[in-house]
Amino acid sequence: MIRIIPKSDREGRLEFMARLASRSVGVDSALLGVVSAIIEDVRTRGDIALLEYTSRFDHMELGVSDLRVSREVLQQSASRVENGVLLALRASIRNVRAFHERQREESWIDTTQDQVRLGQKITPIESVGLYVPGGTAAYPSSVVMNVVPAQVAGVTRIAVTTPPGTVRNNPAVAAALVELGVNEVFAVGGAQAIAALAFGTETIPRVDKITGPGNRYVAAAKKLVFGSVGIDSIAGPSEVVIVGDESARADYIAADLLAQAEHGEDASAVLITTSEIVANEVVTEIERQLSSLPRTSIARASLNSYGAIVLVESVSEASDIVNELAPEHLQLLTTDNEATAEGIKHAGAIFFGPYSPEAVGDYFAGPNHVLPTGRTARFSSALGVYDFVKRTSLIGYSKLAMGNAAEQIASLANAEGLVGHARSALIRLEK
Repeated sequence: MIRIIPKSDREGRLEFMARLASRSVGVDSALLGVVSAIIEDVRTRGDIALLEYTSRFDHMELGVSDLRVSREVLQQSASRVENGVLLALRASIRNVRAFHERQREESWIDTTQDQVRLGQKITPIESVGLYVPGGTAAYPSSVVMNVVPAQVAGVTRIAVTTPPGTVRNNPAVAAALVELGVNEVFAVGGAQAIAALAFGTETIPRVDKITGPGNRYVAAAKKLVFGSVGIDSIAGPSEVVIVGDESARADYIAADLLAQAEHGEDASAVLITTSEIVANEVVTEIERQLSSLPRTSIARASLNSYGAIVLVESVSEASDIVNELAPEHLQLLTTDNEATAEGIKHAGAIFFGPYSPEAVGDYFAGPNHVLPTGRTARFSSALGVYDFVKRTSLIGYSKLAMGNAAEQIASLANAEGLVGHARSALIRLEK
């Protein structure tokens, strides 16, 4: 079960943090080797390779005509969704769209007195491939969180890949695709789907950028195709850190830790608290609530391997640990959450107070739930509209402006040993 790391156990704290860091796909050379072979096979053999990997990994025999999910199949599956789920999906889409509409960037251009025109042109990426996980659980929320910002950005072609069977077996995923008007859907999962999107096959045209979460094979594949296409991030296992003091409710904390742990056996759920009483109550609550959780074995394995309750002297010390972990999700359950947040530099998303569990961000609030994991919140951000656009610099110098700048440009070029660059500036001074 989840372990309590005492305040005095600095070595235990460091060992636990090292264990969390070891989950990164970037350090697994064996995994990268396996995935690299799959990518090269799909790149060279196309659809045939996709069908073989589908048979091997998904245990489904498909033909080439089955790779693309027909509109009829999408609509038939979507028609089976429960009305309550459909209404919730529509509300989620509205909230997510409203939030992302505020992320729109505008092109701009300025002109100086000597007629130098400088600016930036914002254009959407033309084609994007969105990966929607399947497997042990299928996520309609991933459809919403990936498709909506791409649509707001103005992406003209959105292709979705998801493991075979996901659309037929999960009406909520199909309903999300139908509600969002996405018709280019392919029944391909895993590393082979990422390879198909990156390089194209006879059935799946290549895209310019790939986004969306997936398992470790998907994450490794995205890492390896980056450069041939753009990617959003190399997502690792999901994680939450909760900072709580003596005012925090143990039953809320336990529920939130278990909500994270049920994602997968490699998910991480951590409580950092100043209260030993709260820590012990949370352990008791976890045991009580765990017995009624359908994914009990998964959650228990997650907490055993990557769960912990870390006792600290102060909320300030808790903030220092948070900044070191740079978690995907951070929940604040302290007497002054605003003050606590002031000490946080690195987190994918911050949830304030007892009535803002991670689940509200996963499904409903509006901000994107595709977040940086594995300490990458130190340098990256949530998926957004800005991930689906390009920024083109605009530069226009007048004759007067070039005349004033040419000699300085030439000086810098000569300092770098690039005489041709200097000449291209100076030639514009000749009569």
